[in-house]
Amino acid sequence: MQPFSIPVQITLQGGRRRQGRTVFSPSEKKRYIDYSDGDPPDVHKKLPSSAGEDRAMLLGFAMMGFSVLMFFLLGTTILKPFMLSNHREESNCTTIQTHIMDDWLDCAFTCGVDCQGQGKYPCLQVFVNLTHSGQKALLHYNEEAVQLNSKCFYTPKCHRDRNDLVNSALNIKEFFDHKNGTPFSCFYSPESQSEDIVLIKKYDQMVIFHCLFWPSLTLLGGALIVGMVRLTQHLSLLCEKYSTAVRDEVGGKVPYIEQH
Repeated sequence: MQPFSIPVQITLQGGRRRQGRTVFSPSEKKRYIDYSDGDPPDVHKKLPSSAGEDRAMLLGFAMMGFSVLMFFLLGTTILKPFMLSNHREESNCTTIQTHIMDDWLDCAFTCGVDCQGQGKYPCLQVFVNLTHSGQKALLHYNEEAVQLNSKCFYTPKCHRDRNDLVNSALNIKEFFDHKNGTPFSCFYSPESQSEDIVLIKKYDQMVIFHCLFWPSLTLLGGALIVGMVRLTQHLSLLCEKYSTAVRDEVGGKVPYIEQH
């Protein structure tokens, strides 16, 4: 019963009864309304956030920023080449002829920080027959090999050891020679009349799915964290307003919200 003793004491000391009611001066009314409970009822004041809420907000915004960065990096390195690629339809190919060109192609290599050299590498050509159309085409390893050198199956890493380059080309040639007459999967462009066929796609649909799924999941998780912290702060503010109004009514005072 401690909260009711203060109003009674103020009424006896500072109040004047007029026609059965207690009348207070303006200064006494202000003191009576604002400080009778010892707690200022400023319910419109924003509640301070805790350290945990601040860390959660920082984590949410960091996740959102990281997801945007992932979208930018993956979009420029994977999604854009995939959209510009013409080799999308899958078909079957059979090996017709494989041979190594007599003229080796020039390449450059680095042997240190300030060391650069010139070398040559053998050009392996693999001709295949496209099953669905019967068209003879030149096979490449992937889309990047077509862009680097459209005459060869692939472009090996350039270095000084010529024997290693020759053995690598011979191993690939032997692999396709054993597949003579055996169909294998390859990819072609139905919209292009180019004779370039690729053996594998550098970026398939599963890679594109992961490039879109994980950044989107990170962005959604960060947005949910920020939204939940904001909702928690809003509910805490409403709870504080309600509890302050209830304490004012129980104490026989005019609620601060009604005064405004």
